[in-house]
Amino acid sequence: MTYRTIQLAIDSGVATVTLNRPDKRNAISYELIDDLLTALDEVVKSSALVLVLTGAGKAFCSGMDLENLKALTGRSPEQSLQDSETMARLFRTLYDFPKPTIAAVNGAAIAGGCGLATLCDFTLAVPDAKFGYTEVRIGFVPAIVSTFLLRQVGEKHARDLLLTGRIISADEAHRMGLINEIVAPGRLLGRARELAAQLMENSPASLAYTKRLLSEHARADLDSQIRSAVQENASIRATRDFREGVSSFLEKRKPQWSGK
Repeated sequence: MTYRTIQLAIDSGVATVTLNRPDKRNAISYELIDDLLTALDEVVKSSALVLVLTGAGKAFCSGMDLENLKALTGRSPEQSLQDSETMARLFRTLYDFPKPTIAAVNGAAIAGGCGLATLCDFTLAVPDAKFGYTEVRIGFVPAIVSTFLLRQVGEKHARDLLLTGRIISADEAHRMGLINEIVAPGRLLGRARELAAQLMENSPASLAYTKRLLSEHARADLDSQIRSAVQENASIRATRDFREGVSSFLEKRKPQWSGK
């Protein structure tokens, strides 16, 4: 399979998916979402036993692509709902992935990129990696990621991150439980492969059954919460604050909020 925005390599039981838009800080575009969903399906059907997700260049994933962000203000309500459902499907596919997943976070993981980094079973990060859910700073709602974040770090930490939109260091992310390990930059992919090798010493059937069990424990709550989150994600796009937030961000100026 040929991909335009990612790279997929399978070697010795490990599938490595690399977000490959380094000139755009691996920002999330509609094309990248399609490529990722296709690649994840390819890995499921492959002989790979573990998935590693990382980024090319200096960033892991900087959030939504600027051109796509600009286009959001002109989307119809139906298109906005469809966009939200697609993003939810990507996050849910990664969360429910039947094989163990490891994020090797080589740099900034912001907004949707933070979601991709922290939805993996294991999240390894370099010391200067940054994390944050910055949606409220541009008049958006971190609706879909909030569903998973609450389960990961608890309500107090989730409210802090989602309501302030602040960027946190790898050290703070580690203390909160968002990431598992901080790894020296030159060791990041090597450590990911070490962890993958450790996982592959276990029974593949047991790993698959355990992952399925964990997904089933969360399924009922997630189904309900994600339906609500998709609606909120689509609805905010009709507000004046969203249009102002996107415009001010693209124009690199301070937003003038109306509260509507």
